[in-house]
Amino acid sequence: MGLSAINKYSKAKKVGEGTYAVVFLGKQVQTGRDIAIKEIKTGQFKDGLDMSAIREVKYLQELMHINVIELVDVFSAEGNLNLVLEFLPADLEMIIKDREILFSPADVKSWLLMTLRGVHHCHRNFILHRDLKPNNLLLAPDGQLKIADFGLARSLGAPNEDLTSNVVTRWYRAPELLFGAKHYTEAVDLWAIGIIFAELMLRVPYLPGSDDLNQIDVTFQALGTPTEDNWPNVSSLPGYNDLKIYPEPSRQELRKRFIAATESALDLMSGLLQLNPAKRWDTEQALLSNYFGKELPVPTKPENLPKLTKKE
Repeated sequence: MGLSAINKYSKAKKVGEGTYAVVFLGKQVQTGRDIAIKEIKTGQFKDGLDMSAIREVKYLQELMHINVIELVDVFSAEGNLNLVLEFLPADLEMIIKDREILFSPADVKSWLLMTLRGVHHCHRNFILHRDLKPNNLLLAPDGQLKIADFGLARSLGAPNEDLTSNVVTRWYRAPELLFGAKHYTEAVDLWAIGIIFAELMLRVPYLPGSDDLNQIDVTFQALGTPTEDNWPNVSSLPGYNDLKIYPEPSRQELRKRFIAATESALDLMSGLLQLNPAKRWDTEQALLSNYFGKELPVPTKPENLPKLTKKE
């Protein structure tokens, strides 16, 4: 199996390396298609593969969608597991940070729409992503946005099943996770999308906490402190104690923060950033919102979206 797969793909150059994986650019020999090969170093784990690698393979095999990265093949070679993925040359973080790129409200709407469609597909297949952030939203040469990195993903379990709250990169972490909740829903992904939406409008991270404790303060200073009135039983969560009470921002305050945002954009962002996860909008509510349905401009076609500027 290893040898036949090795002959199908060529590795051109290494483009990234983490503790457990190395990513190479390469080609599918027969078609000449550009691909990425994620080589997972199984020797690092005393019991063979770690769960994140198994999950990534499992969920990508289950999730075929234009807005989810395509798993082309999986093979074993030299004791390592290799994931062959479609080649995606950029991510949304690169676009946000590239000051030479100007983008419009129609561009923001397009990226957000593709993100929500991909996450909607995950959720209707009962899969939580649990690490949505701009650099896990990859961009294909044709402009399509693809959700990637399913290493922290998991299936929606039984309602009483304990889950770890140590998921989602800190700046995109929902309040229930900050409070150490062991039971949570798809709402954690929707919160992250709300923060990404804010970041697209501001072009800087919206709630950049310096550590876990500071993240709580930064989040509630910006959006108000949850109380029993707006989130029943919140005080029973493990991390809810000695909180400074900040008021929820008024609509006028949000308009000041997001000067270019329309009323429909603010409605959508506020729906995604409801402190109480039971009141937070789901992907269907978001996709059917006035922001996408009734309000101009229409989303930019993917092929017309801004691309990274080429550096000499």
